Amino acid sequence: MTNPPLSPSRGCLLACAALLVFLLPGGAASVSSTAAIVKTEFIYQTAPFPSCHASTIVETPSGLVAAWFGGTAERNPDVCIYVARQEHGQWTPPVAVANGVGFATNRLPTWNPVLFQPTNGPLLLFYKVGPKPAEWWGMLTTSPDDGKTWSPPQRLPAGILGPAKNKPVQLANGDILCASSTEGEGGWRVHFERTSDLGKTWTATPPVNDGRTVGAIQPSILFYPAGRLEAVGRTHNGKVFQVWSGDGGTTWGPLTLTELPNPDSGTDAVTLRDGRQLLVYNHNLRDATKNKGRSPLNVALSNDGRNWRPVAVLEDDPAAPSGFAYPAVIQTRDGLVHITYTWERKRIKHVILDPEKLEPRTPANGALPQ
Repeated sequence: MTNPPLSPSRGCLLACAALLVFLLPGGAASVSSTAAIVKTEFIYQTAPFPSCHASTIVETPSGLVAAWFGGTAERNPDVCIYVARQEHGQWTPPVAVANGVGFATNRLPTWNPVLFQPTNGPLLLFYKVGPKPAEWWGMLTTSPDDGKTWSPPQRLPAGILGPAKNKPVQLANGDILCASSTEGEGGWRVHFERTSDLGKTWTATPPVNDGRTVGAIQPSILFYPAGRLEAVGRTHNGKVFQVWSGDGGTTWGPLTLTELPNPDSGTDAVTLRDGRQLLVYNHNLRDATKNKGRSPLNVALSNDGRNWRPVAVLEDDPAAPSGFAYPAVIQTRDGLVHITYTWERKRIKHVILDPEKLEPRTPANGALPQ
């Protein structure tokens, strides 16, 4: 099955309108310029699946690669992992590179691909297989040629899931640190997994939250001086969470809530080269009558990881049935920021930002306006 093409006029109008107003706590508003937007596009217009979700994007030596899961609908056994590569500025057609065949009598769905390019070594693609998040397991496949071909997938060791949704980070000593989480009987709990040999062997931390006081999943990792790290992500509790490490991710402090709203929807974040932290998230609360609160989709910046300021709204259409969600964000070698996200469960959208043009660049007090 293929999807009908998006009306360019409707898509353009919504994107432009969405970039004008950023709603803040207490109902205040901040005007955001469109000057930072370099390009917006859909990675594909037609595909052999009607529904898609959970995109990921990476820069390889030869260019951008994106992946997501697609099929009849989330949780259906026909859901596969699809990959597209950018060649000469154009995205190649989606290609299925992994599925849930061969694990049980019935075929199982795949979930949440995560691409990562180590400093040295092949391109890594993590994903999940299983009937539901509480019962899934981690898988890993690698590509020696920037996403053109892939190795036979390998199941990760028992107790290791790989990154839950968002990209790993590579530490100064070469270790790859994955932010992971579980959704089983113990509630939503965050932990961290580490490999020093490109996924051959692993260690993992205990959960950093009890899953009850705050139910948290799908972290992103941010860098600070002197080996400090911060993880931020999704919760049951109506706000984005934060948790800090002072020793490069070996141990973590208490997991707490920020002031940023979260409608039980995925986020992603990246540390920019200039030291600013950039977060993409839905600045809204969960609303069962309006796309579960997954509109608008917003961008915020922070200098310290605690106080966030608005800089852009990527989408804002309360009437969109499925909303705009599950962003992935990276900064490429040329300094530009690339964001992919689920657009109405029908497309994967790609937006390029120039972070030097994001405003306001330096607020007077470094805090999100109230």
